[in-house]
Amino acid sequence: MQFRDFDAETFLRDYWQKKPLLIRNPWVNWQNPLQPDELAGLACEDGVEARLLVQGGGTGDGDEGRGWNVEHGPLDEEKFSQFGTHPSTLLVQAVDHMVPDVAALIAPFRFIPDWRIDDVMVSCASDGGGVGAHFDQYDVFLIQGMGRRRWQIGAMCNSDTPLLPNDDFRLIKDFEPTEEWVLEAGDILYIPPGIPHNGVAIGDDCMTYSVGFRAPSRYELIDNFCDEVLDNLLDEDRYTDPDLQPQENPGEISGAAISRLQAMVLEKMQDREAFARWFGEYNSTPKYPEIDWRPEEPIEMADLRACLGQSVPLCRNPASRFAFYRQENGAILLFVDGESFACTDEAAKLAQLLCENQQFIADEALQTCEAAMELLLALFNQGSVALELWE
Repeated sequence: MQFRDFDAETFLRDYWQKKPLLIRNPWVNWQNPLQPDELAGLACEDGVEARLLVQGGGTGDGDEGRGWNVEHGPLDEEKFSQFGTHPSTLLVQAVDHMVPDVAALIAPFRFIPDWRIDDVMVSCASDGGGVGAHFDQYDVFLIQGMGRRRWQIGAMCNSDTPLLPNDDFRLIKDFEPTEEWVLEAGDILYIPPGIPHNGVAIGDDCMTYSVGFRAPSRYELIDNFCDEVLDNLLDEDRYTDPDLQPQENPGEISGAAISRLQAMVLEKMQDREAFARWFGEYNSTPKYPEIDWRPEEPIEMADLRACLGQSVPLCRNPASRFAFYRQENGAILLFVDGESFACTDEAAKLAQLLCENQQFIADEALQTCEAAMELLLALFNQGSVALELWE
């Protein structure tokens, strides 16, 4: 998938995290990558995060008469026999992990760093279907796959915005639209964090692809990095004051003591390289870490060399997360699925190739570098790369 006419620099300067933007079909040749029945099939599988919303099909308790019924997957096939009897919406998360053609939708948006990308959620709605006026804490590109959908947006929301009682969405209690558009197949609507939006299907088989981005909160960063710091502290690492002098009032905590105590904390929190390693591992942890992608049989080095010698392409698992950090000494730290790998020379070149390309053929220099081959072997056996296309 490629854009025909889109200026990424202008978008980042004028719109990214600033204001919404309607982009009328920018694709070279838009083709809807998934059919409604295929999405329904995914929603019936174990381990797939799916929700079916039916308006008018519930009691309305706790939702001010909205009358929504939300059912979480895996769903029974029989549920879809009545799809559309009431306005209905099927939502399936991380479809890019399972369908290569959906994963291909991410490529045109890679002017935004990969570490920010979350997943592609796909929705299919019958006439009148939607999830209601809500807002998210992250950026999203809403791609109209097939059919038509009316989108309304409103003024910026925050933690003080009154919400309806709902466990699944931040549904706005008193939504007042400020702009409205009807999206056709191939159109894209960019929504920054905090902007409320309400999409309603016009006709049946309305499919929307939501390319969502991650934005870690300050609380999340502090909470999780502190856990990492605490796990690596020694019991004997304690406060000392060998230069202690008598003080006038024994009940006073001196300014010097406070400075020394605070320095003990800040010294660990301000270790840039330790933070970079932690964040890379933390941020690259798979969206669904409970899924085991390892091959049934680990590959041996000789077999890996033989395959690469025949120019078999290396392919990244679309469910895997790859990123790298350039250390102060020039070495590369590669992060893949929560693991970190220190890389230099040819292995560092390999690390950057893996982060840049979904698929490539390893050249002779990589194949003759022992460190690069050991890295590939480890990534293959943890299920992050393969020697064939993922399906």
